[in-house]
Amino acid sequence: MIQAFGLTSNPRKDLPPVVDDVSFEAHAGRVTTLLGAAGAGKTTVLRLMLELQQGRGITYFRGRPLHRIAHPSHEVGVVLGDVPGHPARTVRGHLRMLCAAAGVPARRADEVLEAVGLVSLREERLGTLSRGMDRRLGLACALLADPHTLVLDDPTDGLSARESRWLHGMLRAHTAQGGTVLLTTTDPKEAARTADRVVTLEEGKVVADQEAADFSRTRLRPRVAVRSPHAPRLAALLAKEARTSRRSVEVVPEAGNRLSVYGSTCAEVGEVAYRYGILVHQLADEVGDMGAGAAAEPGDGAAHAVGLGRLEQAYGNDGERDRAGLRATESEVPDGFGQGPVLASHAHQTASDDSSVTEASADGTPDLLQGLDAQSHGEGEPEGDDGRRSGDRGGPEVPGVRAPLPPLPPPISVRSAPSPMRPLRYEVRRATGISTGFVTCAAVLIVSALTAVVLARLGHTPQHRLLAAWPQELPWPPAALGAGLLGALAFGDEFRHPALAADRGTVPRRLGLLTAKLLVSAATALMLAFLSVGCDAEMLYLFYGRELTKVPGDWLVMSASWAGLVVGCAWAGVLAAGVFRSTTAGLAAVVAVPVVVVPLVHQVVTGASVREAAGLSARMREVFLLQWPFGGERYLLAAVRLIAQPVGGALMLSLTALLCAYVLTNLRSRVR
Repeated sequence: MIQAFGLTSNPRKDLPPVVDDVSFEAHAGRVTTLLGAAGAGKTTVLRLMLELQQGRGITYFRGRPLHRIAHPSHEVGVVLGDVPGHPARTVRGHLRMLCAAAGVPARRADEVLEAVGLVSLREERLGTLSRGMDRRLGLACALLADPHTLVLDDPTDGLSARESRWLHGMLRAHTAQGGTVLLTTTDPKEAARTADRVVTLEEGKVVADQEAADFSRTRLRPRVAVRSPHAPRLAALLAKEARTSRRSVEVVPEAGNRLSVYGSTCAEVGEVAYRYGILVHQLADEVGDMGAGAAAEPGDGAAHAVGLGRLEQAYGNDGERDRAGLRATESEVPDGFGQGPVLASHAHQTASDDSSVTEASADGTPDLLQGLDAQSHGEGEPEGDDGRRSGDRGGPEVPGVRAPLPPLPPPISVRSAPSPMRPLRYEVRRATGISTGFVTCAAVLIVSALTAVVLARLGHTPQHRLLAAWPQELPWPPAALGAGLLGALAFGDEFRHPALAADRGTVPRRLGLLTAKLLVSAATALMLAFLSVGCDAEMLYLFYGRELTKVPGDWLVMSASWAGLVVGCAWAGVLAAGVFRSTTAGLAAVVAVPVVVVPLVHQVVTGASVREAAGLSARMREVFLLQWPFGGERYLLAAVRLIAQPVGGALMLSLTALLCAYVLTNLRSRVR
């Protein structure tokens, strides 16, 4: 079950909080609906419950707050609007990626696709799905880890009646297995028809918490919808019949020759129309909404008040009904239809309904009105032993001494979502699930090959730069820029399309996910580096023969330097995008290394106050002892030479700074 206590959002400037002290419960095996008009605070309540927004209060899911649950997706399935997936990813690919994040087998994706009826659309792209299919996919994502609780924000918004019935059928099946369902809606009729319990919100506060049957009786009233070209005459006749039979019937004229008859049935209205020869075009049973302020506590008194007619009710803090706006006048029915008085109520007229409301009521109305008046003034309340009414709270007031304020609910902190349970598998499926990476690699290989051919034609380019297609005028070769872009996309897409979290600000940046992204980006960068060199060499051989494709003598050191350069660019893109939460920022950091950092490092290294590293190789052999197995000292010296270069040193310095910033950002969010 769900238990929410004191949910309160933080106020903005001089405005009151959107949600103020909301408390309710949603029991297992039942559908609980948060009902309210637009702006009533329904979505804010859900965000506070899911710790996506700062505020106060606490919510327990089967006895534990969300941040105390190790794997929240196994306990709570969330659907907040459209599915936040990459529009180019397939339905099945998106679910398989989330299976790795939730730690469930990949076959679970096919199971939920069959459950929600999306098997035929499993190869469709997310960007091509209709609203109804997107809602089905959102429900499939929520059901992947087989959670006990489902939380949905206005799931039927924009759906057809057929899709809405299907969705509520799925939710009802979930509760039949013992699960808990909490959803929001703006439609009172839908809430009465589909929910087991209805919690009504108005201006961020709970005004009613009722069973569905009590809600339907107090908030919604059954009515007979009538459409006739002689609507005024039929209304007068219905009022006469009700007065004659001493029944409480309310006839409300609507626009377009329509009538809404409360307190009667289709059979009775049809008999009256037939008896007097009145043509009727429509006669149907409906459920009418009494308006946003008509919520009432369940009870017999509320039922009697509804039987009288339309009463606007104002509630105090302790739930008492006030007799607000009740102005009744006695008038005679025109055209000589009898001599008895008819109660005409004008307390519930809106701007869209300026027509009069005609009612017929039974005798005894003055006594009931007197009872309401006595209740509104506190008469008839039982008194306690000290002579105070039971409605009074607390003891006698002491001048100058304030009563102690109740303790505030605990603050709600926004925490990042947990890392995927299988981060490496998740990252591989994320990277290979869309065509962006493949298109980028193909574009890099084509540009690199063309650049190598142009450089060879121009001449004056060293062979190592020719094979890498790296002209002097460019900060990085195409392969390094492509690797940096793929690295920036690894984290940039997480923030742009947050599949791991319900909100962009809660995307996880844990070290486990970072390690997986660094490994996958390094493997992609190495593949891109050696493919680009191979393509460049092949194009040079085709155009100019073997003269420009000879293997240099120090190929091992050059290969290590080339691999380190491309992998370093990829890692710089990953770290920068993770720190700044943007793909553009990640690519900008990659370009900034040779443009900004390299000149600074070169200036420091070549300064007059810095001694040149003469005899570095010999001293390295002395420091790192004799001989390494399998000639390992050669690789170590190659790495040291790479770092000693301005470009290598600048890249290492940038990677170190970005890694420190990433770790500090992660620790700062945890401390908060």
